[in-house]
Amino acid sequence: MSMMQDYQSSLSNPNSRKFETFSYLPAFDAEQTRAQIEYIVSKGWNPGIEHTEPENAAGSYWYMWKLPMFGETDVDAILAELKECHDAHPNNHVRLMGFDNFAQSAGACMVIYRGQVV
Repeated sequence: MSMMQDYQSSLSNPNSRKFETFSYLPAFDAEQTRAQIEYIVSKGWNPGIEHTEPENAAGSYWYMWKLPMFGETDVDAILAELKECHDAHPNNHVRLMGFDNFAQSAGACMVIYRGQVV
């Protein structure tokens, strides 16, 4: 039997918390982030950007950054919008959602920028 890894995270340390599926993996580099956005676009999902303070990220409410990018297929435009949100809120977590119109749910959700507790 293989050994299970314990992810060191706690409510008392907001910087240690895990969010979404990919937070358990090493941080994506620029190419891997681009590949995830390309996947969202290839599925026809609408990108949406949200952000929140690290200490509030465990809650279900994140602030929406503008409106979802309905019909956007330009990966560079999505990356630019993510960066703009991060620049406007440098201490916040910024996540990308892929909204699936057919299932009326989030098809993808990942934190792109992790903020730090100040």
